Amino acid sequence: MMQNGQKLGLTMLTALVFSSMVGAGVFSLPQNMAEVAGVDAIITAWLITGVGIMFLAGCFLHLSRLKPDMDGGIYTYAKNGFGDLAGFFSAWGYWLCATIGVVGYLVVAFSALGSFVDSPNEVIFGEGNTLWALVGESAILWLVHYLVLRGVKQAAFINLLATLAKSLPLIAFIVFAYYSFDVQTFSADRAGTTLEAPFMDQVKNTMLITLWVFTGVEGAIVLSLRAKKRADIGRATYLGVLFALVLYVGITLLSLGVMTRGDVAALSNPSMAGIMTQMTGTIGKWGISIGLIISVLASYLSWILYSAEVPYTAAKYHAFPRIFTKQNAQGTPTASLMLTSVTVQLCLLMIFLTGEGYNTLVIISTSMILIPYFLVGAYLVKVSFAQNERWYIKATGLGASVYGLWLVYAAGLDNLLLSLVLYVPGLAIYFYSRYQARQQGLQQPL
Repeated sequence: MMQNGQKLGLTMLTALVFSSMVGAGVFSLPQNMAEVAGVDAIITAWLITGVGIMFLAGCFLHLSRLKPDMDGGIYTYAKNGFGDLAGFFSAWGYWLCATIGVVGYLVVAFSALGSFVDSPNEVIFGEGNTLWALVGESAILWLVHYLVLRGVKQAAFINLLATLAKSLPLIAFIVFAYYSFDVQTFSADRAGTTLEAPFMDQVKNTMLITLWVFTGVEGAIVLSLRAKKRADIGRATYLGVLFALVLYVGITLLSLGVMTRGDVAALSNPSMAGIMTQMTGTIGKWGISIGLIISVLASYLSWILYSAEVPYTAAKYHAFPRIFTKQNAQGTPTASLMLTSVTVQLCLLMIFLTGEGYNTLVIISTSMILIPYFLVGAYLVKVSFAQNERWYIKATGLGASVYGLWLVYAAGLDNLLLSLVLYVPGLAIYFYSRYQARQQGLQQPL
């Protein structure tokens, strides 16, 4: 049983939501967006994403109030709405998204470190996929594993401090970009004609990017068992999303007033460092790069907490083997945490052996979250109409569901097939867990 001292308040929950979203992606966001879309398409993409993400955040808010007995959110909403198998797929997809995501955070942190210490004659960390990078990433992995074992609240407090620290260079970037903003630069080729892509294709091409930087919106729900007050869950979700949305839109659009779209698209990542160098010189590049490393490690800590929580919650409902319900005296799900850490270690080894980098991990991770997010919106639709809730609650569910279908369409067939391949192996775990539950005569949650 978790001690009351291990419970999380509004500030820590909000910091976890914000930190899990604002990680590595924001530092590469200007180049990522400019590479595939012009200013008009980028503005349209942010309007669609802003509305869609607020609908999704609203789903978590309303469901936390309409179904206050359902802890764990991502899994339990899918299970109660659409059956055990749908619940398992939601838990499995979300766990893979979170776990692969934390691998990406470690890789990009050491890639940023490589920009400081590597030279043409000696590559130490490279793109985060060298032997020395593997050693450093593994050391951080097991250090954080030990930290989380000490208790979720201690880990969340450290995350709060890191969130405050990483926000400073991001705020500094916005201030400098505001004063360096040039309307003529911003207005050049607003339609993105040099991309030779139709307007809606430009918008579609931004969707996985915008989804990736908002992945983590559900953080307070995933940790709902650990909240001091249930009312804080919805508040933390909305606050975290609003802070992140303002930050993302500001950084993306202001960047295009400092340098032209083509110049931003040609930057190497983290592109914010290149833009900051344009405005302030080398010292700005150092500030952004250090901020990236702090930001990535803070987000990594948030996602480890989420990754460990999902198998624990699913195991309580017999969708994962019973061993994953084990907790220590501090309330940390030990077996679930070990599963996550070992999986991260294996993925890091594969990255070293294959030479793949951060962008590949982003694509895989984002593909796995499409189904869980859609099921959340669909469940609110089902609940709101069944209970004849107010119109705006029904509209929130419908809006989130439409946004979820739009994301599936925008992701494309290749990414959908990739996610399907990763979903299939999980079926063995699901059927074993159900067999184990039947053998023990268990029907209710543990």
